[in-house]
Amino acid sequence: MKVMPVAIPLQAPDMLAKETYAGKESFAGVLNKAVDKLNQAELKADEAVQKFLVGEIQDLHQVTIAMQEAKLTMQLAVEVRNKIVEAYQEISRMQL
Repeated sequence: MKVMPVAIPLQAPDMLAKETYAGKESFAGVLNKAVDKLNQAELKADEAVQKFLVGEIQDLHQVTIAMQEAKLTMQLAVEVRNKIVEAYQEISRMQL
């Protein structure tokens, strides 16, 4: 399963287009790198399973480790997303 990066529908001029802003990496850049790492872990697990099924890998431990790594990476991504949504909701409830 390939995880596609999230497209940014509205971009501020020159802020999100640049990978770095004032010497620091932008939030969009960090988010894209995290999604890419998640995608790589999923692809690695899928590849390990395919190799095991055709007999190229004899060690089941390698397959299990790759699958658990992908699972933990996905769980981390979901929890980070939940925290971001929770923070957004909390900010939206603040009175001005």
